[in-house]
Amino acid sequence: MSKFLADKLANLLEMDVREYKAFCEIDRRYFVPLGFERKAYDITPLPLADDSTISSPLTIAKMTKYLELTNVDSVLEIGCGSGYQAAILSKIVRRVFTIDRICKLVEIAKQRFKKLGLYNINVKCDDGRKGWKAYAPFDRILFSAYVEDIEEELFYQLKDNGFILAPIKSGEKQVIIKLYKSGKKEIIEECEFVPLKRGIIK
Repeated sequence: MSKFLADKLANLLEMDVREYKAFCEIDRRYFVPLGFERKAYDITPLPLADDSTISSPLTIAKMTKYLELTNVDSVLEIGCGSGYQAAILSKIVRRVFTIDRICKLVEIAKQRFKKLGLYNINVKCDDGRKGWKAYAPFDRILFSAYVEDIEEELFYQLKDNGFILAPIKSGEKQVIIKLYKSGKKEIIEECEFVPLKRGIIK
């Protein structure tokens, strides 16, 4: 069924071989909430705890592509959620680091990663806006929820040629933006994500 979803995505979006293979290998069914298994292969987001969601697989595929992962070693994701995006990334890059503020989701994600043998993913419960200094610098930093601004501290956790990929809300609109450490900015497209909230939920 993972190949079924990968084929579905490939019909909607141009995917390279590594991206397509990652979606074939990672079964979204393991990452959806209980009771939603029948919707695992639909192109729709699904609800998680505290108004967060598991993004649509099309959104995951787009964000994966926008990260430009050729020759990328490490990615930090802010907003782990169910762990699906991190799992996809783990099949393409050597090291994935992912943070979520909801500790219950983090524990569930850890169990999923262990069950699937995804040992190149590091995950912790924290306020992701602070990043993860211990493992910096990163080639890429990905926000999996929208923000209105990005802490300057995160740019110091990027490699010199790296960028932050984030949904940014301005007024009533959300847009996906690449923000380079060099100061360059690239607007990609309008989007719709849930907000990244502050603080930690034990």
